Amino acid sequence: MTLDVAISHRFDSFALDVAFTAGPGITALFGRSGAGKTSVINAVAGLLRPQGGRIALDNEVLCDGTRFVPPHKRGLGYVFQDARLFPHRNVAENLQFGAQFTHRPAKIDFDDVVDLLGLGTLLARQPATLSGGEKQRVALGRALLSQPRMLLMDEPLASLDGPRKQDILPYLERLRDGPLGVPILYVSHALDEVARLADTLVLLQDGQVRSQGPLFDVMADPAAVPLLGVREAGAVIEAEVMAHADDGLSTLQISSGTLELPGVQAAIGSRVRLRVLAQDVILSLDRPDGLSSVNVLPVKITGIHAGDGPGAAIALQAGSDRLLARITARAVREMRLDAGVHCYAILKATTVAPGNIGR
Repeated sequence: MTLDVAISHRFDSFALDVAFTAGPGITALFGRSGAGKTSVINAVAGLLRPQGGRIALDNEVLCDGTRFVPPHKRGLGYVFQDARLFPHRNVAENLQFGAQFTHRPAKIDFDDVVDLLGLGTLLARQPATLSGGEKQRVALGRALLSQPRMLLMDEPLASLDGPRKQDILPYLERLRDGPLGVPILYVSHALDEVARLADTLVLLQDGQVRSQGPLFDVMADPAAVPLLGVREAGAVIEAEVMAHADDGLSTLQISSGTLELPGVQAAIGSRVRLRVLAQDVILSLDRPDGLSSVNVLPVKITGIHAGDGPGAAIALQAGSDRLLARITARAVREMRLDAGVHCYAILKATTVAPGNIGR
């Protein structure tokens, strides 16, 4: 399933002009408030008719200069920031409502949704008695039972606090990795969500696409740091869980060595995603001795992107993985760093927080 979007639309004080392709898995639209994310997803849903351009799903035109398919005929499921459950229906009835509006063969049935999203103990409860995370799981289940060709999710976790967000993220990871194969267009301004969930990342700024591509590529691009935010930018790598020690540290294998990290809640042998913030990576020309951190990786500099201020983003190759470091431009000069230089990246164990560890 492939979604092709190339649209333009002028609002009173804002112009939208975007083009991107969303394929299998989760495609995330990321950008600050006002970047145009919700306008794009509303155009895909049919809630906004763009003034120009074309939207097609698997080569079926949903919108162009002459054709406009209404929302209820697009075969899309939409999960909003607020769950929008029917207050007079219990959870089971809210879920069953979704199944009334599909003419497609069922790929997932009621019991499958209940199992996937852990809703078994909630079926008889009313929406008013649910937590925010529980409401969003029900809204997601209702959308899935409409047998959508694609799921649209607009800031679905924005109204949740940190613990509730961490509760629901594993369910979204299960949906991404499960057998359903429903592609998802996911809007968020929270980079921790995007780093854990997305396969493809589209960066929006001022109504335009500034960068797009596989998540691992875009996140590791030093030129993308201003778009991601200097405090939030960081590469995403995959690791295999090798062991859990009694002191709370876990050993993870990556292509260039091992990492010792706390808070890894995953079985030995499983693979996890790690978001390593650029500001938490220290560089050394020589392999350091006598450090409290045991996470020292040999790396090669592949690129340097100077910022507008005193900082610089350094692209690093660590085996087959890529990392980012953010250091001062003065350090770049004094260490004589340049593309091709071999050095060492140092990561404190506590810099990769549990919220930056996904599956």
